[in-house]
Amino acid sequence: MESRHGRLHLFDLDGTLIRGSAAAVEISRQLGLLEEIAALEEGFLRGLTPDEFAVRARDLWSTLTPEQVDAAFEGAPWLTGIREVWADIKARGERCAVISLSPDFFVERLLDWGVDTVHGSRWPAVPFTEPIHRPGILDAAAKVRIARELCTEYGVEWADCVAYGDSMSDAELFAIVRDTVAVNADHHLAGISRHSYAGGDLREAYDLVRNRAA
Repeated sequence: MESRHGRLHLFDLDGTLIRGSAAAVEISRQLGLLEEIAALEEGFLRGLTPDEFAVRARDLWSTLTPEQVDAAFEGAPWLTGIREVWADIKARGERCAVISLSPDFFVERLLDWGVDTVHGSRWPAVPFTEPIHRPGILDAAAKVRIARELCTEYGVEWADCVAYGDSMSDAELFAIVRDTVAVNADHHLAGISRHSYAGGDLREAYDLVRNRAA
């Protein structure tokens, strides 16, 4: 059934589609570097910028192989129902996108699951032979910029968007998009999300907005 509303669904990755974890954590798990990435994540919460985080993570992952990226992606604690939600969105004549600060070499794998488009921070190819190009690393403001560009591309307004997120990197987007779903979220989205979901099935979060006009 095609929706009367050409909505655009905008999904965060870390902590949202991946419950209680992040791409950086799952990659580090494959390298036996959980303590090191935890320290880096703590630094990010204390003010480390996304590009500084990326430079340090790239050094931390200097031996990363494509096979380890495969294992990190496949072993991540994904919410159930992601493919089904994206299939339903597209069947209704709507669009879906993932916008994440995580490395593009990880995020782009979600294209095989049926999402229309993905946007992640631009990293060198794995195995690394080049340094991080800082301007390619996304931040919270970039999420808003990319969402705006997608609205233009798909011919929709902010009022036609639904945003799904969990943390401070989603707050700027949540402040603009009216229809929002906080998914297993922390305190940064308290009071600014229209809907809230705690659980392990994206279909249940999606049901909060599935039949609503944005």
